[in-house]
Amino acid sequence: MESNWLTYAKRIQSIADTGMTFAVDDFDKERYQELADISSKMLADLSNIPIGRIENLLGPLGQGYATPKVDVRGAVIANQKILLVKEKTDGLWSLPGGYADTGLSASENVIKELSEEAQIDVCVVTLYALKHKAKGGYDEDIRDFYKLFFLCECIDENIEVQAGMEVSDAAFFAIDELPPLSTGRVNLHDIETAFAASAGQLTKVLFD
Repeated sequence: MESNWLTYAKRIQSIADTGMTFAVDDFDKERYQELADISSKMLADLSNIPIGRIENLLGPLGQGYATPKVDVRGAVIANQKILLVKEKTDGLWSLPGGYADTGLSASENVIKELSEEAQIDVCVVTLYALKHKAKGGYDEDIRDFYKLFFLCECIDENIEVQAGMEVSDAAFFAIDELPPLSTGRVNLHDIETAFAASAGQLTKVLFD
């Protein structure tokens, strides 16, 4: 769970962004900009990130109704091992995935990510979890995310993974031999749930 102050700061930023989108009065726009500036300073203090970088991550105000970003992850399990990729940014391991691209469905995005990051073709079997990042036990983030986790199967029976350009390695791991995880992206519960979904032990999609 993220801190209450981070939740408050993100909510203020969201209100300012949505308000700027629909405001027609110059005085209202000025107030929403002030709210955004206050929120950026709070986020910078809470995360120890320079305010300029905070503003770059959040983007310009008034680009539409503020909604959470979407992150998709694909779990491929074979021979009681799960596919993970090593992230270049932190040197830690995660389920393949990332931002959902506009114009593609959620499952199409997962297929694309697995092709790009592990050089394999998969079919999507089911959505097994939909989580709010702020409530899911991940590293705190100044942005708000919904995280979609899909169970996938490799189309080719002879699975040979190879790291794509976006990652530095790709390999299969047993549940009791997991490498250090990139906990801003994925945590142990996500992987344990993937194994449960693969074994038919989930009766419904997990969500919060």
